[in-house]
Amino acid sequence: MAQQKLSPRQKMINLMYLIFIAMLALNMSKEVLSAFGLMNEKLTDANVASSERNLAFMDGLAAKVSEQPAKYLILLNKAEDVSTLSNKLDSYLETIKTLMMTSVKEDSQNDYEVQDQSEFLDQRFFVSNKLKTEGQEFLDEIDYYRTGMLTILGEDYPDIKSSIESNFFTGKITNRDGKKIDWLNYSFEGFPLIASITRLTQMQSDIKTTQSELLSNMLSGQLTSEVSMTNYEAIVIADKTAFFSGENFKGRVVLGRIDNTLTFEKVIINGKEVDSNVTGQVALDFPAGNVGEHDLLGELQFKEGDSIITIPIVSSYAVIPKPNAAVISADKMNVVYRGVINPMTISIPGVGSVTANAPGLVSAGGGGKYNMDVTTVKGREVTIRVTGKLPGGMVVTDSKTFRIKDIPRPIGTIRGEDGNGGPVRMQRQGLEISSVGAALLDFDFDLRLNVTGFSFKVSGQPTVKISGNKLNSQAKSALRRARRGETVQIFDINANISTNLGYKLRKISPVFIELTN
Repeated sequence: MAQQKLSPRQKMINLMYLIFIAMLALNMSKEVLSAFGLMNEKLTDANVASSERNLAFMDGLAAKVSEQPAKYLILLNKAEDVSTLSNKLDSYLETIKTLMMTSVKEDSQNDYEVQDQSEFLDQRFFVSNKLKTEGQEFLDEIDYYRTGMLTILGEDYPDIKSSIESNFFTGKITNRDGKKIDWLNYSFEGFPLIASITRLTQMQSDIKTTQSELLSNMLSGQLTSEVSMTNYEAIVIADKTAFFSGENFKGRVVLGRIDNTLTFEKVIINGKEVDSNVTGQVALDFPAGNVGEHDLLGELQFKEGDSIITIPIVSSYAVIPKPNAAVISADKMNVVYRGVINPMTISIPGVGSVTANAPGLVSAGGGGKYNMDVTTVKGREVTIRVTGKLPGGMVVTDSKTFRIKDIPRPIGTIRGEDGNGGPVRMQRQGLEISSVGAALLDFDFDLRLNVTGFSFKVSGQPTVKISGNKLNSQAKSALRRARRGETVQIFDINANISTNLGYKLRKISPVFIELTN
């Protein structure tokens, strides 16, 4: 076309065509500027919502810390570090945007089509194709944010790390011509004002979005960790705390979550508040009580939001006698005696209350103590039957047979001495004033025997029957006729038990006295 000779009309058409194209390009440029402005408005509104959401998250996390500091305090500290870095860069970018808008007339702040100049940032960041101090400061702020965030993340959250490295990269960029140029030149040099403002607003959006995603992931990670199956233990819950030989074990296996960071507001066991300073558990230490089954009732209270959550405690335990001695019994010595009160201790290991029945058996104040009187029981044996109710409702019974024996034969005494080893040697005067008695040698019961009468015999003299336990005048008269070295007899001694007058003792052995003068 250029080589042909054009008519004036054709030249006019070509010129009008060029003008038309220029006008189209100019109109498109104005539309693009408006589009940047509208995008900036949308991003600004979104950033406000993100800021409010992040503030609400931090407030909620602070409330969690007040409820369970051991669980959430570390998380809050990390979240605060993230917020500090994010707010620092966000405020810096907002300051740059405010300075940029000072170059626009006040009545043209919302007229994006006039915000097409690039001089503000070009003059602020660059001079003679080099960075100015302000430009380097801009890069340093972004680098500080990126490095700080990556340090906080460590090896966690690889997706967020990748997003931070991409969105806040400040290294060399390859342009469409294949040349490597600085990121700041590539991103801001020569761009219209509204486009650069929008770019800065987009960076603020990236900051807030990254903060929101990171905080959300940190909390969800904490919650995921809490519900992870690795925090559970298998717990065996028996239907009762003691089982007996031959009985089936009954119970359940459940999963219980172990949380060493959980603290309780209050712990109540059997009506008393228990110290709950230990995190994740409650240490119990109280007297077990008497033998038998005991209830363990109470509640755990912990704070959740503005409410106190209560979890009931319902359990029981059994107390059995402490084994402090060996059980040794002589099978042939299971004996009870007539005429005396036989003390008994009757119990079933692991059972606090038992019932015992037998002729002559009565309770002696509880605690397994009984007294047994078989004086009137006929026959030579008596059986004690015992019944007890075990934890869980099972009833156990047992029995034991005892032989019944009479009180052994007493022996007569004079002046407290018996003649078991031969005659008792004593003076005539001593015998006159001495008391006749009866004794049970090597008997397990300490019985007091009262002598009520006896017979007295001096060789060659009539037998004298005496009422009471001392020689009467007739016996003393006969005693005076006895010679030195002669042996006199005390026999047919009658006695009774002071605590059981109705029991008839066996015949009491006599006493022989050798006179020494």
